[in-house]
Amino acid sequence: MSVTNEERLPFFVYGTLRPGEHHHDLFLRGRTRSEQPARMRGIVLYDGPGYPYAVEEPAGVVRGELVTALPEAYPELLGALDRLEEYVPGDPRNLYERVVRDAARVDGTAARAWVYLAAPAVAARLRTHGRLVPGGDWRERRRRP
Repeated sequence: MSVTNEERLPFFVYGTLRPGEHHHDLFLRGRTRSEQPARMRGIVLYDGPGYPYAVEEPAGVVRGELVTALPEAYPELLGALDRLEEYVPGDPRNLYERVVRDAARVDGTAARAWVYLAAPAVAARLRTHGRLVPGGDWRERRRRP
């Protein structure tokens, strides 16, 4: 997979790729330069089967991490994350779409980042039948009784 420098954006992760979650070590350990707490406006989280889905919603805010890959690991990591999320550009069967959105670090600085959002058909089902994650933090949702 060929990746241009313009496409080498950080990733905004909000579920199983966050530090301490089960996919973090499998996919990110040893491949990142930094992982910083961040939030992304314009999305909300819905519970999925063991993982969350982010869905566009203008008033929403989601907490997660902004992950910057090591330059030498970027192409491999991008491919691995696309496979994890079962994302194939242009495939109508995608559960997620990888898109660019603005994220905000804790210090208030902004960064353009890749984020995996629920594909349109999945998002429509979630809006109708899904269960929102209160507060936009999947990790906190899992800690509540």
